[in-house]
Amino acid sequence: MDKLENMRTFVQVVDSGSFSRAAELMDLPKSTVTRQVQALESELGVKLLHRTSRRLSMTEQGEAYYHGAIRLLDQMEILDSNVQAATQAPRGKIRVEMPNAIAYRRVIPALPGFLMHYPDVQVEVSVGNRTADLIAQNIDCVIRIGELHNDALIARSLGVLPMITCAAPAYLQKHGVPEHPQDLILDHTLVQIASPQTGRVFEHQVFKDQQCVTVRGRWQFSVNDSTAALTGAIAGLGVLTTYRFLAQEALDNGALVPLFPEWADEQVPVHIAWPKNRHLPSKVRYFIEWVRALFQE
Repeated sequence: MDKLENMRTFVQVVDSGSFSRAAELMDLPKSTVTRQVQALESELGVKLLHRTSRRLSMTEQGEAYYHGAIRLLDQMEILDSNVQAATQAPRGKIRVEMPNAIAYRRVIPALPGFLMHYPDVQVEVSVGNRTADLIAQNIDCVIRIGELHNDALIARSLGVLPMITCAAPAYLQKHGVPEHPQDLILDHTLVQIASPQTGRVFEHQVFKDQQCVTVRGRWQFSVNDSTAALTGAIAGLGVLTTYRFLAQEALDNGALVPLFPEWADEQVPVHIAWPKNRHLPSKVRYFIEWVRALFQE
């Protein structure tokens, strides 16, 4: 068992890129992580890692051992999961990352049902849309809005998120109701949303017959968070294009008014994804299937 723990620690150190980060993710003292890797090297009689103050890298023997250890640990986890699945409910921690709009308005409100069904599971949610290396950050799965361009992930579609262009009644009373999307360019102010990673401004299109118009205009308020943008639109800061599900409550109670009813808004794809070439524990599989069912409701 000590050797298996040492092997798991070695894999975590490589995946996370440092002893300090591995210790943090494993909730262990850094000295324990260092000692376990040293014990593994001593038992094998080879050096697995090159350590410098700035960089950590594997030796040739370390790289071979790393890939073999992953296969062995994955097979052990598959064996454990298969046996446990027949006798007991899934247990343990699931680490998942998702955008704030999905977290606040879709997943977290429904999460009590999942946890009631699986009382031995813990769900640790990271709110964001930024993790590039799920393995290094010890993330089991992610929900992503938009097209996926990461070949290191396996993804399953959750469908599409319809968009809607809307504004607060107070804003429309002051500035008038635009009759055509192009009216926004000269006579209106937009609530602008920019990517928290790149700063790139998100632009959306509306469609009618064979026409496609990009929703554009000047802005006075820009934010990198869709929920904050919604709050700004409700406060009357401008016209907003956002996810319909996020704005639905404000649309229902009259805090926001839909614009351009004769135009169709675009639909943005949404996926759930997890790292390729890693075994998916039963607890994560159950969570993924629950999320997929949730999005089909």
